[in-house]
Formats: sequence, C-alpha cells, structure tokens
Amino acid sequence: MTKDWIWIGLLALAGFLIGGAYVTWKSMKFFAALLAVAAVLAGAGAVLWMM
Repeated sequence: MTKDWIWIGLLALAGFLIGGAYVTWKSMKFFAALLAVAAVLAGAGAVLWMM
C-alpha cells in the first residue's frame, strides 16, 4: 500500500513541474526547459514504478 503512494506522488510532481515550465516559458526559456525535463523524468519514474 505504501508503494502505491510513491507513483501517485511522482505523477503529482510531474504535473506541478509541467505547470511551472508552462508559466516560466516566456520569461526564462532555459529554466522552463529544465523543469520540463524534470517533469518527463518524474512521469517516466511514475510509469516505471507502477509496472
């Protein structure tokens, strides 16, 4: 049961990071790209954790 919360948390983190990347895209593109990469990694980690 505890392991179920990990992938849910990773998906929530990915969503939060995507939102941050979207908001910062116009002002700081490099930082937004870093946030997008971190979001992809968190999403991939969540999918791998579910399997």
